[in-house]
Amino acid sequence: MAQSSPRYTIIDSDTHVTEPADLWTSRVPASMKMRVPRVEWDPEKQAECWYIGDQWINSVGVTAIAGWKEPYPSYPPRYEQMVPGAYDSHARLRYMDEQGIWAMVLYPNVGGFGNQVFGRLNDPEAKLACVHAYNDFLIDWSAADSRRLIPVMTLPIWDVSASVKEIERCAKMGHRGVLFTGEPQSFGLPLMAHKHWDPIWAAAEAHDLPISFHIGSGDFGDEFSDDRVEVEGYAATSARAGAKLFMMNGAHVLDLLFSGILTRYPKLRFISVESGIGWLPFLLQSADYQYKAMAVKKARSDMPLLPSEYFRRQVYACCWFERIPDDAMLEFVGKDNIMFETDFPHPTSIYGQEVHDTITRSLGTLSEPYRRRLLWDNAKRLYEIETPAGT
Repeated sequence: MAQSSPRYTIIDSDTHVTEPADLWTSRVPASMKMRVPRVEWDPEKQAECWYIGDQWINSVGVTAIAGWKEPYPSYPPRYEQMVPGAYDSHARLRYMDEQGIWAMVLYPNVGGFGNQVFGRLNDPEAKLACVHAYNDFLIDWSAADSRRLIPVMTLPIWDVSASVKEIERCAKMGHRGVLFTGEPQSFGLPLMAHKHWDPIWAAAEAHDLPISFHIGSGDFGDEFSDDRVEVEGYAATSARAGAKLFMMNGAHVLDLLFSGILTRYPKLRFISVESGIGWLPFLLQSADYQYKAMAVKKARSDMPLLPSEYFRRQVYACCWFERIPDDAMLEFVGKDNIMFETDFPHPTSIYGQEVHDTITRSLGTLSEPYRRRLLWDNAKRLYEIETPAGT
């Protein structure tokens, strides 16, 4: 008997690729191999770890907790102990078929969600090579099915001219979005509102590429300092810091809404990734209230609209675990602006049957048209995803 085709009901707007061990070393000249990320066994941690030179970056398995036998902070010590879909694109597609997920948007790990790791390298040649290698790799990885695996490029944000060139290069290759930091000032760079960044916004708008602010794209500061871990314990420190990151993305959205960027680039879209949405109604109401109270419209000719109006016109956000109470919440925030994600295969991701249990629990009070928007339509439209006939 012929096997029936999967029924696809989800487009996943935020997942991650656990980068293969040879991603960078296989794509740079031999003379540069010790200056880019590589994987070595760490006898102290008893795990495969990422290094650049002598600098330890992270344990490989910490980004691939989905399906692991123990809760975080335990993690798979080797690639072969992870779920294969974390690092293998064909296995990823098989997992997507099992879950009824048609497409996944892809984000990095090693370089950081704002390219912090590469940006801090005191090696201009190597850090640019790291960006190029990752973006090339992601196109190759996505080629397993370019309709369903949606690559998002990283940028050498420390160099605006090089960033524009990378947008031009990667747009031609098939990248579907641009990863940026929500707080460039934390890396000694100009504020988001500064026109220093306008060439990047212009290039992204010209190629119809949305800009992503993934949580954790700024400076973690002392969130994992020794004294915090000592008094809180590592698990509680991780939980507190993780919840705080959602709020930090709220600050990034506020910076964007009051920056003037959305007026100068009215067709450019921005996405708050992995940040949830429950805080958005209060943030937008408070932003509108302050906008009126401070007479911003009178003081700023480049901000004729309310912050909430800019948000509904050009800004998106992603949710996965939280309960969305009703259609009215989405109507206020922007029914066409919210997308669903699983964060696969990260420590706080939802995986396997949990994906569908979460959808039932969290989105079950929404009407079918609003639920479909969140699970399918909004991401399909934003990323111009080719979907099967009849879906």
